[in-house]
Amino acid sequence: MILEAAYLDVRPGQQEAFEAAFLQAGPLIAAQPGYRGHRLERCLEQPERYLLLVRWDRLEDHTEGFRRSAEYLEWKRLLHGFYDPFPTVLHFEEVLACEPST
Repeated sequence: MILEAAYLDVRPGQQEAFEAAFLQAGPLIAAQPGYRGHRLERCLEQPERYLLLVRWDRLEDHTEGFRRSAEYLEWKRLLHGFYDPFPTVLHFEEVLACEPST
């Protein structure tokens, strides 16, 4: 499992419109092969900053599958105009997990 992570800095005053556009964009990524789920988190200290976390089966499901798809073109149209600066996207693999005991 791969975790894609990106800080998304949205232009000030555009948060509500961004969140609405993200709701439209969500199904585009969710339909991709290898997609396992995503979360969009808003920063409490910096309300223009969001954290996007997407789980993929393999790195290539994101980099070669989604990014080369027709759905990605629509994703870009819906979302990329909100970012300043454009986000850096990184991919992570699990090294260690700790879960609370029950």
